[in-house]
Amino acid sequence: MTDLGARRGHEDEWWRRLYGEAGAGGGAVRDAGASGAADTLDDRVASALRAVGPAGTRASGPRPPAPSPPAPRGEPAPPAAPSLYVPPGQDPVALPAADPAALDALVPDTELDGAAYGSLTLRAASLRGDLARYQGEPRRDALLTARFGTGRDTLILAAVATGRPGAEDSRRAARDACAWIGAAVGRSCTRLAEDIRTDRRDALRSGLQRLTDHSYGRLRARATERGTAPEEYTAALRCLLLPADPECRTRVFFGTGDGGLFRLHDGSWQDLEPAAPNGGFLFRPAAARAGDTLLLCSTGLAEPLREDAGFAARLAAEWGAGPPGLVAFLSAAQSRSTGHAGDRTAVGVWQSWPGG
Repeated sequence: MTDLGARRGHEDEWWRRLYGEAGAGGGAVRDAGASGAADTLDDRVASALRAVGPAGTRASGPRPPAPSPPAPRGEPAPPAAPSLYVPPGQDPVALPAADPAALDALVPDTELDGAAYGSLTLRAASLRGDLARYQGEPRRDALLTARFGTGRDTLILAAVATGRPGAEDSRRAARDACAWIGAAVGRSCTRLAEDIRTDRRDALRSGLQRLTDHSYGRLRARATERGTAPEEYTAALRCLLLPADPECRTRVFFGTGDGGLFRLHDGSWQDLEPAAPNGGFLFRPAAARAGDTLLLCSTGLAEPLREDAGFAARLAAEWGAGPPGLVAFLSAAQSRSTGHAGDRTAVGVWQSWPGG
């Protein structure tokens, strides 16, 4: 046999082994049946090469390992939900969604304000809570600080409002409540300043309740315009009236809904929240005393101040040594308290008459 014939015979034997046409002794190769192992053309080629080897001999050396089966394909794991805890000093995470046709409805994460008139120093801050910062929800608290009138009739208004939890457009309702009570007080500032200066408390209560009722009437009308239930488009509203007259030491609190009114005296917090008849109108005049701090706040700050003794002590230490700067006031207002992650708004008023 020529070399060509020998090579051809070797190739025929190779193909017979590859496709299982004959065994080594010329007999038929029995089918071993179905197998769970991989059995591709490449596998059979590799098997035949091992069996035949060069010059018809069996290949030496260990067999290569079988290829690993591909990893099963599955749905990608969903992204982990962000933690609702914000470590101290953490910046806001997610911005609220914006409507390009209503950009005027956007609310900043934080507001900060302050002023000083004679013996009175004012600091005010409103900030989004940790939960809203992570979920990309807007701040539901609203803050208004405004000065009306001139001379002895100068009157400073600080208003804090909180929209109804879970209600659509609650932030708009809170802003409307602040704006409308501010407009009403501004139009009546001369009469209100005189009533405060002369301590006409019955007239003050009646007049401020009328202004508050009128503001809530406008909220109900706006709810109807928007096709919203009036109980959804509403807000808790709490206000302080502060005469700039250095001879007048009366401060007037009024409003409705949840929140807090406190006095810091000799390092301890006193809860000045008045009793509300059937959850209605709140009214309380308070005499300012040198060295004291009057604090008006939303529920997000009032709750930890009442429930967390350590938190209350930290705020007392921060604010008990006199009026802080704006940044220091904001830093203290956003001190964290376990279990309290809502929006916070705080208005602090410091008194500093010589000789008390």
